[in-house]
Amino acid sequence: MDVREKVKGILETIPNEFPRRSYVVELESAELTSMCPFTEIPDFYRVKIVYVPDEKLVELKSLKLYLQAFRNLRVIHETLLNIIFEDLKDLLSPKYLMVELKVNIRGGIETVVRREEGERPD
Repeated sequence: MDVREKVKGILETIPNEFPRRSYVVELESAELTSMCPFTEIPDFYRVKIVYVPDEKLVELKSLKLYLQAFRNLRVIHETLLNIIFEDLKDLLSPKYLMVELKVNIRGGIETVVRREEGERPD
């Protein structure tokens, strides 16, 4: 089992008791870090997850542990964004999903990477 599959296995769900209702769930954390594959220096992120649930909600303790599991993974920002997005999409099958990573400024360059899919809520 590779590291990415192991990390993905940390995520858990709970049932959405209102699957026929459209409502927005917004989650943010400043506790996401990974290792730059080029410099081997830690990258620090603020991650924002916005989704409109269908049948499932992400269980928050498992999300916290999932985000912490990237600490020693050597990965570029864009790849990390897509890993998190794909894992949440596969887990939740949401009506809408947006994941955004704001990278702590390095070298004077502010970096934000974002991916979204589905109909954006009002």
